[in-house]
Amino acid sequence: MAMFTCPMHPNIKKEDEGICPECGMRLVPSKEKPKEFNKHEDRKTNVFKLRLLVSLIFSIPIVFYSDVAQKLIGYTAPAFPFSNYLIFLLASIVFFYGGWVFMSSAFREIKAKAPGMMTLISLAIITAYVYSVYALVMGQEKVLFWELATLITIMLLGHWIEMKAVSHSQSALKELSKLLPDKAELIKDGKTQIVLVQDLKVGDIFLVRPGGKIPADGVVVEGESEINESIVTGESKPVLKKVGDEVIAGTINGDGALKVKVTKIGENTFLAGVMRLIAEAQVSKSRLQMLSDKAAFLLTVLAVIVGTASLIVWSIIADLSFAITRMVAVLVIACPHALGLAIPLVSAISTTKAAQNGFLIKRKSALELARKIDIILFDKTGTLTKGEFGVDKIISVRPDEENLVLQYAYSVNYKSEHPIAKAIVKEAQNRGLEKIDVKDFQRLPGIGVKGKVHEKEIFVGSEVLLEKFKIEKPQEIKKIISELSSQGKTIIFVIENNNLLGAIALMDIIREEAKEAIKQIHNMGIKTAMITGDSEDVAKWVAKELGIDEYFARVMPHEKSEKVKMLQQKGLKVAMVGDGVNDAPALTQADVGIAIGAGTNVALESADIILVRNDPRDIVKIIKLSKMTYSKMIQNIFWAAGYNIVAIPSAAGVLADNGVFLDPAISALLMSASTIIVAFNAALLRTKKL
Repeated sequence: MAMFTCPMHPNIKKEDEGICPECGMRLVPSKEKPKEFNKHEDRKTNVFKLRLLVSLIFSIPIVFYSDVAQKLIGYTAPAFPFSNYLIFLLASIVFFYGGWVFMSSAFREIKAKAPGMMTLISLAIITAYVYSVYALVMGQEKVLFWELATLITIMLLGHWIEMKAVSHSQSALKELSKLLPDKAELIKDGKTQIVLVQDLKVGDIFLVRPGGKIPADGVVVEGESEINESIVTGESKPVLKKVGDEVIAGTINGDGALKVKVTKIGENTFLAGVMRLIAEAQVSKSRLQMLSDKAAFLLTVLAVIVGTASLIVWSIIADLSFAITRMVAVLVIACPHALGLAIPLVSAISTTKAAQNGFLIKRKSALELARKIDIILFDKTGTLTKGEFGVDKIISVRPDEENLVLQYAYSVNYKSEHPIAKAIVKEAQNRGLEKIDVKDFQRLPGIGVKGKVHEKEIFVGSEVLLEKFKIEKPQEIKKIISELSSQGKTIIFVIENNNLLGAIALMDIIREEAKEAIKQIHNMGIKTAMITGDSEDVAKWVAKELGIDEYFARVMPHEKSEKVKMLQQKGLKVAMVGDGVNDAPALTQADVGIAIGAGTNVALESADIILVRNDPRDIVKIIKLSKMTYSKMIQNIFWAAGYNIVAIPSAAGVLADNGVFLDPAISALLMSASTIIVAFNAALLRTKKL
């Protein structure tokens, strides 16, 4: 039977065609067979954890009965009949159960013609196991069961630590669907009825009440209202929508009621397009090859060549047993016992250190790359600015009446939920102004509000009011207002009985900490840029205030990721900082995506690094930690693999004529010693200050 699945939500599977209940997209045929979905997933974190626990439990008695442990600690393990075969049984369980994940991965590496860490681990554990079984059957005392068990256990620990930090790439797509309301108020035969969003069809008309979310893309057929589209367009100002204007699903309605005709559903909607952009960016984004993988590849080649050469040479000039011992010693000492922990340990410590300093690391490769960033691209709204209006300046026609202008505007707008009204009310309250009783209050869609204060008719609104009452701006304030408008500030006029009383200039409030952040970033030799959906005037003014090198204005959502690509095509490593849905594709496309903590869940899921405190100064800390982390990784790779320059030749028996060679047990001890050094060196990162 054919199965159907959602392109954006692969976990949604049905036996017939239909609509995805999460995002409303049309289901498409799936190539997967029913009842076979994700039946085996050895790469899952919980699978690694189970294998780690089992291997650890069985490794304890193996180590307890090893000759090396008994000699080091100075004890004698109690003897019992067939104890050697019990240890063999336990080691076999660890080898086949715990080591299988490495051997299966090694098979995939070899099949892909890209041998790496998994290949070397597998060669070592297979050789150690086969040799130990051979030695046990032949009655020899030297077996490598404890080295085998501890090697597998520690490698599982390293990979488990690494996988714990890996987030699922589909999280951002799941968060996007949450922006849509579950239900819509459908208008049918003159009556309204509540229906599921996925039941809407093109041509349906639905009602959006004040403050409600718009459930589907459409066009306004009745009513006027201002829509908050900052979540999807980046435009900080609410946008007036009237008959004939398009609205986007997920945006928030203002004070008015709207009737909207559905024009797009499913995969054709704006949000679905953003989801596809994120998915495409995740696929096309190049992955950094882990430094440990590169070192492991070189060790693999070196160990195989030297081990094989040792086997051949010593088989000719000595006996086979000695030759096999030399080969095992080479493979064991070259095995990345410490290399498996070198990177995960540093990553785990740096992740903790990051959290202590106000940011969260979601993708470790991004932290490594942050040290190479050439330019940081900031989204304006909600990142460099607070994403909310604030009163910047009050202009009065008559001298010293600024507070009266604000008080009238405050009183008339007191009950309004409009963002501009809220900013005026907040400023008046901060100044300690009293609210005056207002009579005959009325909202004027697309213009402003009016009401009677002390029997005077007060109008508060946009420049349309001046045109309506044919009021000219006095020369003494005309130039000031023109200058403020050129800076992209919103001007609200206050009229008293058809006479202009004054004006209030509002703006998206710039974060004080943003200025310091830009200065510190420049001091590090990194360029800055700003991207926004706002006008050229707003972008130019904000960039000038903050000292930003470059800015992009009136940028639509799909163009934001294009701007990132454009910078990347110039050979620049780009970090993108944002907080909205419109930033999600750009965050994913960037070499390093950084989300402001108070932003949307979509931006957080799409980002590599999250600023918890909404403080852009923490970006400087990210770069500093990146440099520290990279330095520790390089050091650990040397301590984990560098000693092989001396150890491998010694294990191969190059100095055997002088009585200097390493047997497998000593090789394993050296390998373990490198693990201790790596752990200690990684721990030193905790003492560093950002």
